[in-house]
Formats: sequence, structure tokens, C-alpha cells
Amino acid sequence: MTDDNPVNESQQEPQSIDRMEASVTNAFVGPHGVRAGWRLLIYIAMVVVVGAIVTMAIVKLAGRPRGTPGPVALLGQEVLGFAIVIGAAWIMSRIERRSVGEYGLPADELFGRKFWLGFSFGLVEIVALMGLISAFGGYSFGTLALEGSAIFKWGLFHLILFTFVGFFEEFLFRGYMQYTLADGIGFWPAAILLSVGFGAVHLGNPGEGLMGAAGVVMVALLFCFSLKRSGSLWYAVGLHASFDWGETYLFSVPNSGTFMQGHLSNAVLHGPTWLTGGTVGPEGSVFCFLTLALQFLVVNWFFPAKRKETASGEVMVQG
Repeated sequence: MTDDNPVNESQQEPQSIDRMEASVTNAFVGPHGVRAGWRLLIYIAMVVVVGAIVTMAIVKLAGRPRGTPGPVALLGQEVLGFAIVIGAAWIMSRIERRSVGEYGLPADELFGRKFWLGFSFGLVEIVALMGLISAFGGYSFGTLALEGSAIFKWGLFHLILFTFVGFFEEFLFRGYMQYTLADGIGFWPAAILLSVGFGAVHLGNPGEGLMGAAGVVMVALLFCFSLKRSGSLWYAVGLHASFDWGETYLFSVPNSGTFMQGHLSNAVLHGPTWLTGGTVGPEGSVFCFLTLALQFLVVNWFFPAKRKETASGEVMVQG
């Protein structure tokens, strides 16, 4: 008895191999190039490896640090951290054939209107927040901790420090990773996931707590909202820098559980934790959630949602 449709085994094997190769290719490459998940893993691997190499080199040259790093060492960490994350993004931009500015920090907006607008409202927010805490008896400015030229020098130092904190933290969580993860799962799912991660990282700070971490998550979502509406991270960097500067230096209170050297006054937070934030600082106060809610309205006002007309003539609101 013979087979009516004989199949040559030598023909079957190439077809199976072709299907396997196609499956592997589809897992790594989509219609727009390498899939977002793999690009993100490559970026994270570069940041981790380069960060580890730089850390080992510093330890070998300067020795292992003891205790909490001082302000100068912290500035060095933030500058190096930003250099690593932006450098890895630049390499990815060459691979992906796009400008590194597309990941959130376009050079043509360098310290432009968006940065200073965010900087201004960061100062307004910290002044309003500390004003509310003070009005309920939770804050005292105290005596000056600095004198003469030290007031200016430390004020400028902290301004530079927290500008780099803004650059590093904003680009790390809302730069390349936000851009690429959003390409895979959508903007807001990516924003929520990375914002929760941002809050979780802050739990590692000494003195940080769950309320403070929740506030950090809300801050992160605000920064994502400003990215979505303004099209860049410059507003977020400015707001981040000035709020942290006002909190740490000007009002001399803990910043996410950290109390730093070189603060302006011998300020004191006193009263219930719900009011002052306790060891967390004002970011753990209930009033922080109020001022953050107002910040969403500010961003909505200055950067209204874009309207796009469809082919059928309907108007769609984006963002």
C-alpha cells in the first residue's frame, strides 16, 4: 500500500527550521525593530555594569566610604550617576537611530522656559507646604546655622547638588526607561510601574516611611504627567531641584528621611507625624498630598491636553 501524498523528509526539515527561526525572530524583533523589552534590558545591563565598574574603580582609588556620604561625595555620586544613565541612553540612541533628546531632555530646551517654570512652582510648593505646617504649629525656623559668606556658598552648593539630583532621578526613572517601557505597554502603565519603583527605592533612605514613600509615588506621577503634557522632562527637573533645595537648605528639614549638612537654620519640626511627616520630613505630611494635587492643576493649566482631529472630523483630546 502506497501513500497518495508522499512528503520528502529533506523538505520537512527546512520548513521546521524556517518556522523556528521565524518564532525566535518574532520574539526579539517586532515591526519597528528590536522589541521594547529587550531594548530596556540592554539599557539596564549597561547602566548596572558601568555603574559597578565605576564603583569598583572609586573604591580602589579612594577606599571604601565609611558612614553616610558627605555633601561633596553625594554631589559626585549624582554627577556620575547622571553621566552613566545619559551615556547609556546615548549609546541606545545610536542603535535605535534617533536623537538622545527624544528620551526626555532635548538640548534645544536646555534650562529654558519649562525648567524655570518648574523651578518657580517647586519653590511655591515648598513655601506653601511649610507655611501650612507652620500655621498648625508644626515648624519653627530656629536660629541661623550659617554666617556670612557660608550662607551664599552652601545655598549655591545645594542648588547645584539638587539640580543634578533632578537630572539623575528624572532621567533614570522617566527618561529612557519610561520612553522604552511606554513603547511596549503604553505610557500610563509604564508610568505607574516606574513610579511605584521610585517610591520603593526611597524606602531605603534612613528615616523614610510608608507615608513618605506614598508621597514620592504621587510626586513621580506628577512628573510623568508633566512629561506627558509638556513633551519633555525639563519642567520636572526644575521642580525637583527647587523643591529639594527649599526643603533641605532653605527650610532645613529632612528630605525623604535624610538630614543634610550645610542647612541654613537650626529648624525644628514638632507635633504629630501626620502634620510634620516625622523623620520622613514634610514629604510625609498630609499637606504634601494637598500641594501635590494643586501641582497637577498647575501642569494642566500651563500644558493643556492636545486636541487632534480624526479623519472623520471628530476631535480627540490626547494626554
